[in-house]
Amino acid sequence: MLNIDNISFSYNRRPTIKQLNFSVEKGKVLAVIGESGCGKSTLLKLIYGMYDLDAGDISFAEKPILGPKYNLIPGEDYIKYLAQDFDLMPYVTVAENVGKFLSNANKANKNARIGELLELVEMNDFAHVKAQHLSGGQMQRVAIARVFALEPKVLLLDEPFSHIDNFRRKTLSRKLFAWLKEKKITCVVATHDSTDVLSFADEVLIMKEGAIVESGDPRAVYKCPVNKYVASFFGDVNEIPGHYFEKDIALDSTVLVYPHQLQVVNDGKLRVVVKHSYFRGSYYLIEAFYDDGLLFFEHQSELSENSIFHLALKNGL
Repeated sequence: MLNIDNISFSYNRRPTIKQLNFSVEKGKVLAVIGESGCGKSTLLKLIYGMYDLDAGDISFAEKPILGPKYNLIPGEDYIKYLAQDFDLMPYVTVAENVGKFLSNANKANKNARIGELLELVEMNDFAHVKAQHLSGGQMQRVAIARVFALEPKVLLLDEPFSHIDNFRRKTLSRKLFAWLKEKKITCVVATHDSTDVLSFADEVLIMKEGAIVESGDPRAVYKCPVNKYVASFFGDVNEIPGHYFEKDIALDSTVLVYPHQLQVVNDGKLRVVVKHSYFRGSYYLIEAFYDDGLLFFEHQSELSENSIFHLALKNGL
């Protein structure tokens, strides 16, 4: 188990990580999300051992993970860290980059392993291309293959699919997270993509200004967010006064509602005027005004600007 025990860290005496406590079971995937600058990347670097803690402890399987005061070369052999800058060698080939940390004792086994990893990230055709000639997305896929090469016990991924084309990243993310599960590799992934969180993570940790705002099962956090900040990481969200709804909701409360949770009804307290319809493929996202501001809801067809409708919560919500 990976344990983070009451850790704190500062950059130039400015607190960046504030008393974080959590653990990740062996073979589980923890997604860390939060606004830019909230401390996600710093947290991964601390787990890797790149910095010394101000307070607290980090350990894996009851073995402490220590920083540069104790280790001349930061990091542990069983931990691999994929940074956002990829750290590839530009003047050698893709295959040589992937095989950098593999033993040369058995060339056949090494080449087979490199081929397996390149197939995993769909880069077989670029094996003999120098890294400097690759696109950003291709470099990121090579970097992913390289950190997988020695099958680490702990894998730290910092925005691992940020440069990869959307049509490829969905397939790639499914393959990679399935591979992690199969190998029982403990993974902490910092991401902005709610798809990664909801589809692949066993736990989610939401950060703000170096502290944990919410954590738990992704589905539970999605369904019952503690505030709008948390809900916003899963898509558009409306903050609507409770008196607009007929259900057992306190009149002075505020309700967090995702667009898909609203439906058009014949009559109701929530009267809206359509501002714009955004085509989203299988539905339209409707932007509309109501007495207290702006909101969004989903509809199967495009709605005319300035048309008037009434909304209510869908049954079962």
